[in-house]
Amino acid sequence: MEQPKHIDMQTPNGAELNLDALYKIAPSCFTEAKGDDGEVRRVVDFNKLRLLLGDNAVEDAPEVYDFTWVGKRAALREAAAPINKTLRPCPEESVDWDKTQNLYIEGDNLEVLKLLQNSYMGKVKMIYIDPPYNTGNDFVYDDDFFDANYDEHNIDEEGKRLFSKTQVDVSGNLVKNTESNGRFHSDWCSMMYARLMVARSLLTDDGVIFISIDDNEQRNLRNICDEIFGESNYIATFPRLTTKSGKTPLTYMISHDYILCYVKNAKDIFTGKTYEDDSYKYEDEYVAERGKYNLKQPLDCNSISYSKSLDYPIEYGGTIYYPGGDYQKYLDRKNGKFLKKDYAWRWSKELFDFGLKNGWIVFQNGRIYTKGYLNATIEKNIDGSYSILKREKTRKLSTIDFVKNEYSNDIAKKQVASYKIDAKFDYPKPYNLIYNLMESYVDKNCVVLDFFSGSSSTADAVLRLNSIDKGKRKFIMVQLQEEIDSNDNYNTICDIAKERIRRAGKKIKEDNPLTTQDLDTGFRVFKCESSNYKDVAFAPKDYNQGMLEGLLDNIKEDRTDLDLLFDCMLRWGVELSLPLSTTKVDGCTIHNVNDGDLVACFDGNVTEAVIDTIADLSPLRVVFRDSSFNEAAQKMNLFELFKQKCDWTDEEVKNNVRVI
Repeated sequence: MEQPKHIDMQTPNGAELNLDALYKIAPSCFTEAKGDDGEVRRVVDFNKLRLLLGDNAVEDAPEVYDFTWVGKRAALREAAAPINKTLRPCPEESVDWDKTQNLYIEGDNLEVLKLLQNSYMGKVKMIYIDPPYNTGNDFVYDDDFFDANYDEHNIDEEGKRLFSKTQVDVSGNLVKNTESNGRFHSDWCSMMYARLMVARSLLTDDGVIFISIDDNEQRNLRNICDEIFGESNYIATFPRLTTKSGKTPLTYMISHDYILCYVKNAKDIFTGKTYEDDSYKYEDEYVAERGKYNLKQPLDCNSISYSKSLDYPIEYGGTIYYPGGDYQKYLDRKNGKFLKKDYAWRWSKELFDFGLKNGWIVFQNGRIYTKGYLNATIEKNIDGSYSILKREKTRKLSTIDFVKNEYSNDIAKKQVASYKIDAKFDYPKPYNLIYNLMESYVDKNCVVLDFFSGSSSTADAVLRLNSIDKGKRKFIMVQLQEEIDSNDNYNTICDIAKERIRRAGKKIKEDNPLTTQDLDTGFRVFKCESSNYKDVAFAPKDYNQGMLEGLLDNIKEDRTDLDLLFDCMLRWGVELSLPLSTTKVDGCTIHNVNDGDLVACFDGNVTEAVIDTIADLSPLRVVFRDSSFNEAAQKMNLFELFKQKCDWTDEEVKNNVRVI
């Protein structure tokens, strides 16, 4: 029997993901061909694809509508290219490590997004980002997106773009994109294009993305998003008040920016946000299930087209009521003396009887009134009967909702300052802005992602909304470790943001002690770093005896069991927020993720008792260290042991057991 397979060490290949998606809708366009390496693989037959598309296929057309820039092709390739990095867990910097389902990840967001693909593809409900606006004074990521046709005079021997030392900041990851840069817009577009391409794959089918931007790149961002998400999936552009004072470049003040909104597939997803209506001020015995009520207009009305069926007497409490309150005029109408619009009841006799029986009617001062409940209404069924429909009073989000001072940068700065953190953010976003975006759309149990997280206003908004509506939303914050000006307490933006989340969670619980006992205010911290595995890609002539001895173990010396465990979770598509537990058997530590989603043991000399214990957990996936077994026969014996103890088939055991 064959030995266990090694777990993949790279992120998914974007090109292969695209091929899989295309194969699902057009399998007839695929064939097999031998590559340069001699291996036979599945490829696209473009001739068949063109035939399938008919006249809708375009190739080398003299004129087509297209949005392009220098470096676009390279950005597209980079979005699809796999990487060999990992996320290293940092329990010592985390809050409630064992229980929390929130994540804070430090690193280049393009790399992090790729690393998250296996575990979170199609699982993120909402993305909010506040990327650099490309004002000429801010930084953009140095992704090395270039096209040799344009950069042939500005590349080094390895084909990488050259930058002056003054362009690269102390972290080595950002460049200041000044207006003097000949690729001023192109560099920014490349940065956003690659990241949005990968981010789209993380969204659920009914997922939504909100992007803050100003006039510097708003039109370019629209074009990019139209291409990535589809023009038909554009929802709206929300203007937002930035500051009352504004910026004055000429003779006018710039006091706004924008929030672009796109969905992945489904447009009919916005439910509206709940709100309190002061007109609903009365309570009755139904308040718990229907909410408060108001008294609508009287039941009788003379402004509707007259109908004999709506002109009937109502007897209640020994009194007979007639539309308009006049018995003689009631008789006249019954005898044919009525106007085109004349007194009648607004409700039919059947609806009135239902409303009276169910508490919808009020008799007051000789008149009859109907109640209007905040969270309930009467619905007519197909068979003509009536029933009570419970609902939440909601209001759709408006494109002018955010042109108020409460959503400005000025308010956001005050919010950050309220946590008494010695830090400066020039253009933070207020948490109530993101709070309202979530409330208008996102369900109470979902994942919210921000991969330009900055001061972590998005995390703050998630915690606050959960504290109010008892939601279970989970956040994923991603931020580059940008160094900041000298500060005694914080070295990077990440340090400040993590402290803000800590203090925000503490304050929310202090302000609402009775309703936040179960509120998750913690977060697991991860850092994007090099692979856990040694680089062994040397030519045979470059090896010496000392190197060979060091390669007996393929794991880097500074990596822990926890590093290896979360790396396996990333590669095998297991969410990083799931609960963990450990147990000891024969001196070996067994790691159990979410009661069997993944079980791992990375110790040496794994015994049959260890395997028995793992099998008893009914695991979905099992992983060991390659060096855990002294002989190849032991590894092959794994298959037989798990086949017997887990009742797996040969195919299942080959798929479910891996080594690293």
